[in-house]
Amino acid sequence: MDALEQIAAAVLYEGYVLWPYRRSATKNQQRWTFGGVYPRGFVESAAGGDAWRVQTQCLVTGSEPRVEVELRFLQVVSRRVARVCTDGRLEFVDELTAGGQRVLAWDEAVERRFAFPCNVTVIAGEQRENVDGGVVVRAWQQLQGELDVSVTELQTGVRRVTATLTNRSDWSGIERDAAQRHGFMSAHLVLRVHDGAFVSMTDPPPPLKADVDACDNQGLWPVLVENERTMLASPIILYDFPQIAPESPGLLFDSGEIDQLLILNTLTLTDAEKAEVRATDPRARELLDRAEALSAEDLSRLHGAIREFRVLRPEEDSWMTEVDGRLLQMEKPRLGSVMVNGLEVHTGSAVRLHPRGRADVFDLALDGKLATVEAIEQDYDERVHLAVTLADDPGRDLGVARMPGHRFFFSPEEVEPLE
Repeated sequence: MDALEQIAAAVLYEGYVLWPYRRSATKNQQRWTFGGVYPRGFVESAAGGDAWRVQTQCLVTGSEPRVEVELRFLQVVSRRVARVCTDGRLEFVDELTAGGQRVLAWDEAVERRFAFPCNVTVIAGEQRENVDGGVVVRAWQQLQGELDVSVTELQTGVRRVTATLTNRSDWSGIERDAAQRHGFMSAHLVLRVHDGAFVSMTDPPPPLKADVDACDNQGLWPVLVENERTMLASPIILYDFPQIAPESPGLLFDSGEIDQLLILNTLTLTDAEKAEVRATDPRARELLDRAEALSAEDLSRLHGAIREFRVLRPEEDSWMTEVDGRLLQMEKPRLGSVMVNGLEVHTGSAVRLHPRGRADVFDLALDGKLATVEAIEQDYDERVHLAVTLADDPGRDLGVARMPGHRFFFSPEEVEPLE
């Protein structure tokens, strides 16, 4: 798969089933935790903070850009198992042994895609699979949704794209499990532009920053994927141009974890636990089979990889770099001060933080915080880093002592000097 399909698949199946991949595991009792768009009746009755409508907004440049929008999501499919009685009736049970393989009653999911303009409708249905000793019955409920896309010109050559997904399913109640069968799970949007380019929402050009800040994203966050012509509006906050590590052997349904640890933990499951994994879900069974088939060489590749052989550690007094195959230790260049918005910033200066990336929880949590500049560093790419400690951090003394977790680094453009 290309980069877009890899990232979209990781988002689609994030949390589908978690280690230890067994139905009986506590963490697998509540699933579909990302990107759920539920019926409005459930959202208003349950009042649990879930969404019945999500929206993404982004900017596109070009004289006459053409934008395509595709909706992707998972639909929950109920899987029940039954024995066939002598009179032909079905006796539904919790588990069934078919051809020597256990099959448990559980929920699966099917991928759905709709390209705008479209009628986002799925008719309720049922599928029966005859197996040795019984029948596997898969059923899904009717879904009704609305995908709306509009483009508004902001200035010459700059337009705002707005895409919204609304769940119109006529269902109400307060049971989450039942509501999920009428919801769009892991819903996300893929946007493509022809004869134009999307603007980065995490690092926009200065002339467009105000227009980017004015965009209203609700439940979806748009990031560039592969190039400036493709954008993924994800229910999980990502950075621009995200990638799946080439060493990864495949989906583990928890892309925020480390593949090596998940695989090693999976291999330590008992035979009884592995049997339950295989009976729980076909995708979990494929994951387990893949893990057990990995060679020692495959596992060693998961131990770590060096993408760029240069260690950038602003908290140290020197850099380690590779020159002609040898590691050399070099003294860091130091700056006494730096000018920010016409004001001189030096060690001890008070500043207010305004992270530009907005790509993780720290960027969101530290925005607007008061801080003190502890050091000004410059790397060998001539980039300036301000080491700061937070004014309201109870562990600020640890930051002054250069301890991780209490000392943060920002570029001069991400701080506001205070008089």
